[in-house]
Amino acid sequence: MEIRRLGVTDYQQTWQAMRDFTVNRDANTQDELWITEHPSVYTLGLNGKREHLLEETQIPIIQSDRGGQITYHGLQQLVIYTLIDIKRQQINSRQLVDILEKAMIDTLVQYGLHAQAKADAPGIYINQKKIGSIGLRIKQGGSYHGLSLNNQLDLSPFNAINTCGYADLEVTNLVEQGIIISNQELAIPLVSSLYQQLNGGRSGFNRDSL
Repeated sequence: MEIRRLGVTDYQQTWQAMRDFTVNRDANTQDELWITEHPSVYTLGLNGKREHLLEETQIPIIQSDRGGQITYHGLQQLVIYTLIDIKRQQINSRQLVDILEKAMIDTLVQYGLHAQAKADAPGIYINQKKIGSIGLRIKQGGSYHGLSLNNQLDLSPFNAINTCGYADLEVTNLVEQGIIISNQELAIPLVSSLYQQLNGGRSGFNRDSL
């Protein structure tokens, strides 16, 4: 599995790159994890309803092709895109969601935080506040998009939306939970968990590569 640290990237360009990678991959293409963060942007899922944008802002809005409704990305939010051949992994989209949720939960436990998943609302929550989101697209047996985990992200732009389509859903970040850490540090346990789960529990991930 190839792990790519991309730094800060434009959402639209990265989305296009993910689509191109997925469309052009074949049975021998190595799976990849892309680690990034984006400047401020709202994204709507494939069937996202514009009505969940509660007020107009200066933040751009992009109609994406992932699942789910509207969410917000910004600097200091850790984003990991999972470009996975799910047929080769012998998993389905629901199992991939479970893997992403478990990776975030396992990561937060290392910092003394206890998060939970919800069966009816993908993502992870601390005291009913959402801290991690998941959105996926499956095309030609390959997944793209992935997860986002709120690190030192400014949460105020969430006030202008019904996050993930839910009215009054509150969000949180690691700072509010008393954890101050860089995205680079946070990526290490998260990628390690993803790597192990997607490689049959084998721990061949080299933390020094991040």
